[in-house]
Amino acid sequence: MEFIATNMAPIMFAGLIAFLLIGFPLAFSLGACGLFFGFIGIEMGILPEALMQALPLRIFGIMQNDTLLAIPFFTLMGLILERSGMAEDLLDTVGQVFGPVRGGLAFAVILVGALLAATTGVVAASVISMGLISLPIMLRYGYDRRIASGTIVASGTLAQIIPPSLVLIVLADQLGRSVGDMYKGAFVPGFMLVGFYVLLIVLLAIFKPKMVPALPPEARTFREPNGDSGYLSLLLLTIASTAIALVFADHYAAVHSWWKGEVVEHVAKDETIVVSLCAGVALAFVLALANKVARLGLLSKLAERVTFVLVPPLLLIFLVLGTVFLGVATPTEGGAMGAVGAFILAVARRRLSLTLLKQALNATTKLSCFVLFILIGATIFGLTFQGVDGPRWVEHLLSGLPGGQLGFLIVVNLMVFFLAFFLDYFELAFIVVPLVAPVADKLGIDLVWFGVLLAVNMQTSFMHPPFGFALFYLRSVAPDKEYTDKVTKKRIAPVTTGQIIMGALPFVFIQLVMVGLIIAFPGIVSRDKPPVLDLEHVEINIPNADFGGAGGSDPLNPDSGSDPQFETPNFKDDAPLEIPKE
Repeated sequence: MEFIATNMAPIMFAGLIAFLLIGFPLAFSLGACGLFFGFIGIEMGILPEALMQALPLRIFGIMQNDTLLAIPFFTLMGLILERSGMAEDLLDTVGQVFGPVRGGLAFAVILVGALLAATTGVVAASVISMGLISLPIMLRYGYDRRIASGTIVASGTLAQIIPPSLVLIVLADQLGRSVGDMYKGAFVPGFMLVGFYVLLIVLLAIFKPKMVPALPPEARTFREPNGDSGYLSLLLLTIASTAIALVFADHYAAVHSWWKGEVVEHVAKDETIVVSLCAGVALAFVLALANKVARLGLLSKLAERVTFVLVPPLLLIFLVLGTVFLGVATPTEGGAMGAVGAFILAVARRRLSLTLLKQALNATTKLSCFVLFILIGATIFGLTFQGVDGPRWVEHLLSGLPGGQLGFLIVVNLMVFFLAFFLDYFELAFIVVPLVAPVADKLGIDLVWFGVLLAVNMQTSFMHPPFGFALFYLRSVAPDKEYTDKVTKKRIAPVTTGQIIMGALPFVFIQLVMVGLIIAFPGIVSRDKPPVLDLEHVEINIPNADFGGAGGSDPLNPDSGSDPQFETPNFKDDAPLEIPKE
């Protein structure tokens, strides 16, 4: 009994692992483990009986958590956009733009994956959409099955790290930090991953061109009546839009100063990028709209198609992320506006039906309940775990590691990487993060930076063989039998599970490299620094203050007037209080 009482925390943790290995659902494993060891601790006299009285308050606290409201809003927004055909239009249009170059379809999948990530935030929706739409086209035109599968899986998982990511919302809640700060911190790492994915395809196009062939001329459908491709018009429009975005970014501090009515010398990098992109996109849309309404004929069909397909999701990104970065809206309010924007886009496309709405609401309810039940179970487990001094046990275990902060980060990231073989990102966020976050805080590690680092690492959980969820999503829509292609009438071989797994491995390696870069260069995670107060030049003005002096009366100490030792100096009107220097 003494051994159990002394080692209750590690025994409790081992009990949770046993529950999970049996195959019991995570939410009920956490709750059952917390209640079981809580009652054992009460019977053994280790825990007070009043401990369990805190459970109702904790559960009601979860229900009243405004931050978690962002999850159903962003989920609903993503599902409506996915079911309204936005992904199909984007892949078709961007695929036509990059089709003539080697690896063009892969570039299109990566860029559309980034756009879907920034508008939907739902990994399953992104992977399944791109698997259904782009995989048959990539197989039709001779793409290597491993590269096609890996590109789709990796691009779909970008929804976990590029804002508005659901996992960043959960991590912010568990770390006790602002969702807006987490979004700003993840902005640059997320798009760096996009750049690395593109670089991989570029290298393959140079050294293994047969694996990523270009689209044949007959597959390029957007052409002018005279046979011209229309790329010159698109290039000129892109140059004009980019130039406006760069000029706006260069003068954004001045615009900010004019808007606020005060001098602003520095504006956050992520905010500048989002607002400048919006300015460039708005210019392109205005030019394309004017060209179409006035029938000027200045833009090609390809340029018009690209503009009208890309601008709505980009404007939705600004509506959601721009308002959060600017401080106009909270992430929950941004998610609500995003859901409304998704409704408007679906209505504008004439694709909003009662069936679509029912499906989106049903899936949103399921995912929200899934997260809520896990959080309730984690709260029950955490209450008992804290009661048996579990956090102190974890702190002693991790803070004593050699290497200080670096040693702690290496061990935690290795632990998360291997746990990701068996647990998904929600499970990792609710089990691992509450245990390691207090230790990271005591070691002086910025928790926003730490959360983004863990988010990039946990992104690998979607691509880990053999239990990566994105692998299963793609497997569910990839052809498992030989079939006849509808366009070329050729027989297409199936995509095997082994090919999907092998295709994902290079992208898993890229994400691990990204984890190393964030540790080596912490500045990658952008975050606004609080202003530093210079105490050398502080002056405190206390107008109309007179606390008495001789014979006076201190309002905080009425007896001070009769005793000289309580006398306070006279403060003249607007007289600065000088802080003596040592």
